[in-house]
Amino acid sequence: MTQPERVTSGLHEAAERRSERALERARRAIRRLDQAGEPVSFQAVARAAGVSRQFLYTQHQLRGEIERLRAAHLEIAEPVPTVQRATDASLRARNQTLLDENRRLRAEVAGLREELAGAWGELRALGREHRRTGPGTASS
Repeated sequence: MTQPERVTSGLHEAAERRSERALERARRAIRRLDQAGEPVSFQAVARAAGVSRQFLYTQHQLRGEIERLRAAHLEIAEPVPTVQRATDASLRARNQTLLDENRRLRAEVAGLREELAGAWGELRALGREHRRTGPGTASS
């Protein structure tokens, strides 16, 4: 085996070991999340295992397990009872309240922008005055 072949085979072996360690971390993370009763999702597993979501998507066994546990968790989730659901009227009222608040905030931002523009104008005028009269001259 030549020197370049040994180097590339060593790199390949190191990459395989790194991948195996990542697989094991992901498997442990899936077990921990499931045992804790927490939702198992690609994002949660990736975060807990310190791997990328892309890595999880490319590992077919892990992907299948995550999708199965995610679906099982969604089936277990109890729907909100009818008496606790928001009515259309309350949703419309909330939506109108949010629209009104949005309108008020837009007006406030517009006013603040005008004030800021005025302040910048005054600052520029003071700078011009300062350059014209010099630093040691006081102007009234």
